Amino acid sequence: MPNKVANNNDYPDITRSDELYKIALDLIPATTQTLAKGPQQNVRGIAPKYLQRGKGSHVWDVDGNEFIDFNMGIGPLSLGYAYPKVDEAIKKQLEDGITFSLMHPLEVEVAQLINEIVPNAESIRYSKSGADVTSAAIRVARAYTGKEKVLCCGYHGWHDWYISVTDKNLGIPKTVENLTFTFNYNDIQSVKDSIDDDTAAIILEPFVFEAPKDNFLQDLRKLCDENGILLIFDEMWTGFRIALGGAQEYFGVNADLATFSKAVANGMPISILTGRKEIMQVLDEKVFFYTTFGGEALSLAAAKATINELRDKNVPKYLNDKGKLLKSGYNEIVQSLNIDYSKCIGYDCRSLITFDPKAGNTLEMKSLVQQEMIKRGILWGGFHNMSYSHTNDDIEYTLNTYKEVLPILKKAVSENNIKGYLKGEPVVPVFRKVSNFNTKPKLKTVK
Repeated sequence: MPNKVANNNDYPDITRSDELYKIALDLIPATTQTLAKGPQQNVRGIAPKYLQRGKGSHVWDVDGNEFIDFNMGIGPLSLGYAYPKVDEAIKKQLEDGITFSLMHPLEVEVAQLINEIVPNAESIRYSKSGADVTSAAIRVARAYTGKEKVLCCGYHGWHDWYISVTDKNLGIPKTVENLTFTFNYNDIQSVKDSIDDDTAAIILEPFVFEAPKDNFLQDLRKLCDENGILLIFDEMWTGFRIALGGAQEYFGVNADLATFSKAVANGMPISILTGRKEIMQVLDEKVFFYTTFGGEALSLAAAKATINELRDKNVPKYLNDKGKLLKSGYNEIVQSLNIDYSKCIGYDCRSLITFDPKAGNTLEMKSLVQQEMIKRGILWGGFHNMSYSHTNDDIEYTLNTYKEVLPILKKAVSENNIKGYLKGEPVVPVFRKVSNFNTKPKLKTVK
């Protein structure tokens, strides 16, 4: 019998997952289309590798094992799997068609919705992936300002301008790398030390898990205004999740351009570039940013249905309230167990479990917790990516599971034998370099 969401007697049978993985090794480079979904992010030999279906907050793998999912498609499933109103909108549109030879009314209808909800979204363009629109934002900023250099902070996709300054930059010309530099989050001086007269844009994730401090975002806005630099918010994670209007609404700081993708269409592929009309007008003629599938109607129908549901049901508040139960509940459990080397951090809608290296290998600690969570029917990667489908029962079960699993971690740490408790290979770091790389030395004094 496949494992259920329960304290199963054994770890799940993943025979079919392993069969598919063996085939993929010969056919698909790195075996995965999304690094965060790859087998390296889960305890190999224990965790499933392929999911077959999902409903609400639960998923079933190809071997029939059932799990509560806290990854939620690595972000896009803000409402949950197979959410009825979104699926109905997709099915209804499917009856009329998917991609057409002229523009579709949904392009206008969704733009009107976004214009109403997102601050400063005076103009809107669509594409398919987050990397598409972050790259488009950089091109727009360069065209509008007449400058070339970019400062970034966070993760912004796979395109050359960003990946050139990471350790995965093979195949990218050095001249591209010399146009992008990074700064450190919550360190306004690192920004001042890096900008020069040829800086076109500053792009950042408004937050990852660390909260902005000392008016950091407000100071960035002011610095950009004073130096003729465009401020770009990469709102892949924050948009439609921390607040309906994203970080701009939540923090009261308007960016010149903002990009969105995860959460907006509950899993359908769409990305959005928004911004001030005077800036976005360069897309009318001067800047080329077009794609055959930008107006694909199934994703637009899903976006329309999702945005309406997010607004009508006040989903961001729900994500915050339910996520807070998990975050505070986890921290109460580790405190009660006198585990001072783990805590849950971040915003309530998307929180992260951390481990302190003073207690041992952090990846081994994460792997042990993941292994035991999976045995008990929770698909867990160290995050609580909340969706509208996560119920009180899901949260209660998860907290009770932490109460069972964390004592196992504590015992392994006390014995200095974490690896000895692992039944498979531990996870490896996912690529996400966000600071202290390709920083630029101070060139001038900035006011």
